[in-house]
Amino acid sequence: MQKRYNDLVASINQWDYEYYVLDNPTVSDAQYDQSFRELLAIEAGHPELTSPESPSQRVGAKPINEFQKIGHSVKMLSLANAFSLEETYSFFEKAAKELDRSPESLTLFSEPKLDGLAISIHYDHGLFSYAATRGDGQVGEDVSHNIKTIKSVPLKLASNPPPKKLDVRGEVFMPKAAFEKLNLVAQQNDSKRFVNPRNAAAGTIRQMNPKIAAERDLQFIPYGIGEYEGDTEFKTHSQIIAYLAASGFRKNLHCYEFSGSYDAFAKNYRIMEQARAKLPMEIDGIVYKINELALQTTLGFIARSPLWAVARKFPPQQVVTQLLAVDFQVGRTGVLTPVARLAPVFVGGVTVSNATLHNRDEIERLGLCIGDDIEIHRAGDVIPKVVKVVTQGTDRKPIIMPGRCPVCDAAIERAVGQAAFRCTGGLSCAAQAAEHIRHYASRKFMNITNLGSKLIELLYSKGSIKSIADIYTLKLCDIADLEGHGEKSAQNVLDSIEASKTTKLGTFIGALGIPEVGEEGAKAIARHFKNYPAIVAASVDDIMQVPDIGPVMAKNVVDFFNDAKNRAVIAKIIAAGVTWQDGQGEAAQEKVLAGQTWVLTGTLSMPRNGAKAILERLGAKVAGSVSKKTSCVVAGQDAGSKLDKAESLGVKIIDEAAFLRMFVDVAK
Repeated sequence: MQKRYNDLVASINQWDYEYYVLDNPTVSDAQYDQSFRELLAIEAGHPELTSPESPSQRVGAKPINEFQKIGHSVKMLSLANAFSLEETYSFFEKAAKELDRSPESLTLFSEPKLDGLAISIHYDHGLFSYAATRGDGQVGEDVSHNIKTIKSVPLKLASNPPPKKLDVRGEVFMPKAAFEKLNLVAQQNDSKRFVNPRNAAAGTIRQMNPKIAAERDLQFIPYGIGEYEGDTEFKTHSQIIAYLAASGFRKNLHCYEFSGSYDAFAKNYRIMEQARAKLPMEIDGIVYKINELALQTTLGFIARSPLWAVARKFPPQQVVTQLLAVDFQVGRTGVLTPVARLAPVFVGGVTVSNATLHNRDEIERLGLCIGDDIEIHRAGDVIPKVVKVVTQGTDRKPIIMPGRCPVCDAAIERAVGQAAFRCTGGLSCAAQAAEHIRHYASRKFMNITNLGSKLIELLYSKGSIKSIADIYTLKLCDIADLEGHGEKSAQNVLDSIEASKTTKLGTFIGALGIPEVGEEGAKAIARHFKNYPAIVAASVDDIMQVPDIGPVMAKNVVDFFNDAKNRAVIAKIIAAGVTWQDGQGEAAQEKVLAGQTWVLTGTLSMPRNGAKAILERLGAKVAGSVSKKTSCVVAGQDAGSKLDKAESLGVKIIDEAAFLRMFVDVAK
């Protein structure tokens, strides 16, 4: 029995590989189905035989209630973009200069930039362990239950011997044919259609139920690796891609190696531009990488992007259609955004009926009126945008900004010198409420970790929360009765809400979502005024005494706290038990760096935000660039131009070890 079972597992996995990876089936559907039924019968009768690499385990998981967080052992980077041949060549010309080489001496590797969702898949000793989204590059969400349903993802690596650890980085996408089929079924069922294949893939991976993911023909193609512990030594990126293909993964079509000359880039782009329409999946550009791994290591990365790879984006696709009407949407900060309603038109693989107009100034710049024929494009192949008026309509109607908020009927104001028109309803405006709640609960501010965007939408649609104050009146039944939630997950949310009640004044001010007041501005205001009553009582002139606070931000703060409705919401929050350290509490620690400006550069072993927090607690301002006013630069590994500038200006420079010795103990 064991031998027969093992033979079936091996055969069906091989057939899946031939069908889903090689596109070359070797058995009939009838033979495949018969073998699969036999496999399931053996597992039903002898569950102890069931192997984690069995094809039956692809859809064996139960629906989940929430996504768990997973840290990436190696940071997932995002790519810088180039939009022309000149920009692309210039990027590698600069890289070559850093390497003291000519661009022509570099070997480049190009691959189509798949329009999907970046995923990291972790294998332990050759067996699928878990899969996670990119997230913020350091922490993603566990989507193993859905990734296991993708048949081009091996549950067991074919490499022999298997690596001890392997993180495979790649893109999950939905082929064009599968996307058309999905939307056809949605149309027949009168249900919501997806906008494009990328949204369909991302939405599928975000499903709680893996059976839904299994029904949609998602694919996975790797583009690199993260953590690796194994016997194979790689010298080039192309060797990594070949290794992954030999391990059982699908190859990306149209990958090339070529020299880094200007003409070679131009030729490669022409080839891919012509191949684009014939590919079975959507691509939105070409990824170029320096092939030699040693050179990649030498160049390193800056922020979230490597200095050895760039994505050349395809130009947006353009069409002409008619402007039928203009609606006005109200955002989190009350800004009114005009949205063009268009005669539906097919562009970039999707039907478009709306486009952004940004603001009143943009409408005037375009000379746009309702009834005009206009040219639109999908900026970055995603967001439709009006480019210009092609033909003026015979019965043109001017676009008029409303004088009252279309949602709460509060007055609309336009600040002097600003393009934005803003609703003055503040926290009482229903259109702003849901976004205010998301902002308030976000990790950067009140950090209510289990109150995510989807749950906020559900609670808001049910009327359980209408403002940020209502967060603190939620009951267990408000959440547990929602579809996809139970008492355990509901209690987790309530626990997160309770934990958020202890915060800092600067964090709380930032969480209120005052227009133009971000995280740093809120901290500066809290440090200056030291307590909440002083902030509420402050005038515009008072607030302008805060470093780096200008007249627009100062007026927004005063207007916000002068609004009785806003103060009433805050009073409810305080009554619910939310407390904070005031500015005095935050400033009680010795400010040994008060009045100094510091700069962090290069790769640090500790999180960049952690180092920044230490400096700020000690009174320093952390800047993003080096100048003559810079007090000190902390230089990590692979520090680049900022270090060079500091040296040229004679600015003090210390390494991370010295920084930690000097300040970590003081900052605790």
